[in-house]
Amino acid sequence: MAELTPMKRQYNEIKSQHTDCLLFFRLGDFYEMFDEDAVTASRELDLTLTTRDRNAESPEARTPMCGVPYHSCEAYIARLIAKGYKVAICEQTEDPALVKGLVSRDVIRIITPGTVTASAMLEEGRPNYVCAVYLDVTAGAVAFCDVSTGEFCVAGFQESPAAHMMNELSRFMPREAVLSAGAAADAALSAFIAKKLGCLVENGESRFDYMQSAARVCERFGVSDVDSLGLAGDSASVCAAGGLLSYIIETQKFDLSHINTLDVFTAGRFMELDYTARRNLELTGNLRTGEKKGSLLWVLDRTKTPMGGRLLRAWTERPLLSPVAIRRRLAAVQALFSANVARGELIEILRGIGDIQRLVGRVVYGTANGRDLLALGSCCGAFPALTALLGDIRSPMLRAIAETDPVPQIPDLIARAICDEPPFSVREGGILREGFSEEADSLRGLRDNGVQMVSALERRERERTSIRKLKIGYNRVFGYYIDVPRASSENVPEEYIRKQTLSTSERFFTQELKELESTLLTARDRLEALEFRLFEEVRLRVAGEVSRLQALADAVAELDALCALAEVAVRNGYTMPEVDLSGQLSITAGRHPVVEKTQSETLFVPNDTFMNCAGDRVAIITGPNMAGKSTYMRQTALIVLMAQMGSFVPAKSAVIGVVDRVFTRIGASDDLAGGKSTFMVEMVEVAEILRYATASSLIILDEIGRGTSTYDGMAIARAVLEYCADRRRLGAKTLFATHYHELSALEEQLEGVRNYSISAKKRGGDLIFLRKIVKGAADDSYGVEVAKLAGVPDSVISRAKRCLAELESAPRGAHGPEKPARDDAQLSFSDFGSGEIIEKLRAVSLDTLTPIEAMNLLYALKKKVDA
Repeated sequence: MAELTPMKRQYNEIKSQHTDCLLFFRLGDFYEMFDEDAVTASRELDLTLTTRDRNAESPEARTPMCGVPYHSCEAYIARLIAKGYKVAICEQTEDPALVKGLVSRDVIRIITPGTVTASAMLEEGRPNYVCAVYLDVTAGAVAFCDVSTGEFCVAGFQESPAAHMMNELSRFMPREAVLSAGAAADAALSAFIAKKLGCLVENGESRFDYMQSAARVCERFGVSDVDSLGLAGDSASVCAAGGLLSYIIETQKFDLSHINTLDVFTAGRFMELDYTARRNLELTGNLRTGEKKGSLLWVLDRTKTPMGGRLLRAWTERPLLSPVAIRRRLAAVQALFSANVARGELIEILRGIGDIQRLVGRVVYGTANGRDLLALGSCCGAFPALTALLGDIRSPMLRAIAETDPVPQIPDLIARAICDEPPFSVREGGILREGFSEEADSLRGLRDNGVQMVSALERRERERTSIRKLKIGYNRVFGYYIDVPRASSENVPEEYIRKQTLSTSERFFTQELKELESTLLTARDRLEALEFRLFEEVRLRVAGEVSRLQALADAVAELDALCALAEVAVRNGYTMPEVDLSGQLSITAGRHPVVEKTQSETLFVPNDTFMNCAGDRVAIITGPNMAGKSTYMRQTALIVLMAQMGSFVPAKSAVIGVVDRVFTRIGASDDLAGGKSTFMVEMVEVAEILRYATASSLIILDEIGRGTSTYDGMAIARAVLEYCADRRRLGAKTLFATHYHELSALEEQLEGVRNYSISAKKRGGDLIFLRKIVKGAADDSYGVEVAKLAGVPDSVISRAKRCLAELESAPRGAHGPEKPARDDAQLSFSDFGSGEIIEKLRAVSLDTLTPIEAMNLLYALKKKVDA
């Protein structure tokens, strides 16, 4: 085997310390990859695979290699990151011009899916989170950080921590997760992170030591103890935050001063929503593709700045629970809603503002170039115009935005320092404005006016020596020289030093010419070095104002999000809801915000909703498929969420009593990879709802029990409905859509239950959906008619009608124990006779009967009837 070169030995040593990364090894103007890294990169990036040692005796002895230009590496790195790889950037840490032999190199940064900061690798309106998940036997916590903006938050849980952490993870949707040993050992939690969320997972138990974590947290956020951050008694949150900081510090290796505020999420601050509810309600992505179009956020997002878009997404994903905080946000939207002219001018100014948060992040990181600083200065310079327009708009939230420090010295400094069209690179000069530095101006003059300076010296020397044919020339071998004809060479001054003798002339130089030569030949290099040093000084001065700049960016983001909500309210005819703690939901002429936007050919039919914690807790909704039951239930949930995020709502009027959580069980889906059928998935979701819902929750249940036999499904549906309605067990506001018309009898049997139906009419052989919610149960499901509308062949429809007629006319039991009781209004036990069955029914206490007990009882009774 051939002996390794010093460079390859250096590469192998660095690679051995970063085996989990693709190593981008800087060689001249390229990042090179070798061995397995080269094979992987060539496959993933479609690069040509070459070798450094083509003369090796066998192909196996050759070293595979490939590379990418350093100035265009971001696009290649972005593709690798998108495929789930980590990339270690290895740079030269010495100037090759000043070093003899091998240049020292080291990894300056590790780029991972959750820690990218380059704009080319980030989606503008979406945050990019890395998280740490900590779980022990008593508690759990999850910490999140968007390294590109400096956002850092943590949430801890004592009871059922894994379930609550999964809800937080589904809220933030991180791209990368660092797990403690306890979190990695929890099969459901680790599978949710890796498979459901598609995170790159890192195991890092050593990062979560409490004492080390506490020290890191205190140092990063400038406090003497964790109690000052609101983490007293919450060791899990300390470990999660400290573990995440450990990972970020290890991978980034840069100044992290923009990560300076810890946001602790406490119970009662935001509404908790699980993964299923977010998906079913299509808050930020549609059900079919997950894309933004077709979601609630798609309707609401009329923001003009990237940070405003990210904030509106956060508001959508984190509805508030405090009526005071909700009303404060609503008041700001109301003020902008009413100020049409000012709002239009604000939106126009916001349109020209860039991503201040991520620009500040790059400035602190040291990766910002002249264009980034120029953009930051322009953004900051626009803020006074925004505050001037807010002067006459009355709202506490808008007043606080208007009072934000505009940091005027930053746009002033950047305007004085950076030229109008700076180059992309900060090391090649041309970045500073004339007049910012006298020394730079002088060097620039030398670089640009060298010919004029040589001509001026030539004129002076001619006048001084009276040699009219004296010339100053230049060649690569001798540099600058004074050329004098041989006939005049005896008349040169004493300070002329002979350099070369030719047949027709003598060449001399002087100390002044030598200094000028040195000045001219080094002016470009000196100017580039000086401009880079002065640019770094400007960047550091801007970075020194990171906290004030972040506050300004947050203010612009808030204003942008509020303007977007106001603009949407005006354009879509939304109204301001009343939000309180009454527990009441009273919505007049409510509409589905997404459906009405996509339904362009027909007008959306509005519907009312009235629910409370007393006599109108549960609404049983019957009616045909496709009539709009699911749309109605979803629109009710979305109106509640919109109100609690501080948005106007699509309704004529709305009174929203704050709900603590919204639960949904909608649609049919299975989990084949997890070995779960459609019915099993449905039951797991129902179990989760019944376990975590409270009397202040809103529950949406769509056709519970349809995935099994009729009697089993009806029994489960009734038991779940009774549990939700019973104030001693749950008593939550529940919208319950079903095709089990027998359940409508519960209106007479259970307190707080009301029947509603979606109206439809038959005209001849056709079925017309009226889309209107009316009181009372439906008298038919119109299943065959819906099948006809769906395009089922006429022959099948005709056969279905004959079968239906036979079933309806046959005596009870003629077609087996599960003959549908199509026209029954309630579950009837009148045919059971007397005796043991009646006594068993009389002995049952419905108030204490659990769902599983109800199922077992029904099974036993049915067995006796069939015997």
